[in-house]
Amino acid sequence: MSDFVFSHKPVMLRECIEGLNIRPDMTYVDCTTGGGGHSFEIASRLNSGRLICIDQDECALRAARERLSPFADRITFVHDNFSELARILRDVGAENLGGVLMDLGCSSYQLDTPERGFSYNNDAPLNMKMNEDSTLDAKQIVNRYSEEELRRIIFEYGEERFAGRIAASIVRHREEKEIETTGELTKIILGAIPSSARDGGHHPAKRTFQAIRIEVNAELDVISPAIEAAARALVPGGRIAAISFHSLEDRKVKESFASLASGCTCPRDFPVCICGNKPKIKILTRKPMLPGDEETEDNPRARSAKLRIAEALPL
Repeated sequence: MSDFVFSHKPVMLRECIEGLNIRPDMTYVDCTTGGGGHSFEIASRLNSGRLICIDQDECALRAARERLSPFADRITFVHDNFSELARILRDVGAENLGGVLMDLGCSSYQLDTPERGFSYNNDAPLNMKMNEDSTLDAKQIVNRYSEEELRRIIFEYGEERFAGRIAASIVRHREEKEIETTGELTKIILGAIPSSARDGGHHPAKRTFQAIRIEVNAELDVISPAIEAAARALVPGGRIAAISFHSLEDRKVKESFASLASGCTCPRDFPVCICGNKPKIKILTRKPMLPGDEETEDNPRARSAKLRIAEALPL
């Protein structure tokens, strides 16, 4: 591991803290602790309350433990994926859950640490694993997935219109030699996208790298189960705050919130409800909150952030 220092600027910090409506005697969960920026502000507002810090990245947890050491007596650290939120809450004996924060996507540390293989700006081994204990990595996907599988994930998860050309080019190159580094993959992508069609605002490899990273870490699959688990566990009035960084994440959050807020699922022509479903949450942000100009100037990576907040209803 490099000597890169874990740095983290918490995105939409003020909006998150206000949205969670923190009560000092309640339990809170930071599902994606990262460098601990959001967690620090939550923990500093607790007295008899408790904070559960979850992250699947051991490096993140080590950094968070150090940063949050002044509040060690009120924090429980958990190395796990937040898709297991329901089990984690049972395992740690969480009670009086007042709020859950989900800061989705990749951390600045992961992007900026070359050997993690997340970035197209550095030449490093193809990795992209948020959890180093995972078996699947980017190298396996690039070299073992079929052309059709590659095309699908690049198109669906990267929303890349040249997904077919990129997938075909990857397959051609790996027939000659296994693709081992991010630099090699970036060159292949650059060669597959016509220069006349390149978006001047984004690196041509951005969408493909995003797609492969999402596939490695099953990032979209974990959102809905975690939101549903949070909604079931929160006390009435407890809040869920979810920050997303691209349209696929935001859509998952929006759909999950809508489903939990909808209540009855009977056909409209039924005279009475027979399903018995009741709304579990109230959506507090009909449209997502966005970062302000000052924040995006200070932290360009916050530009694409969207924050949605919901409140648990009495069951």
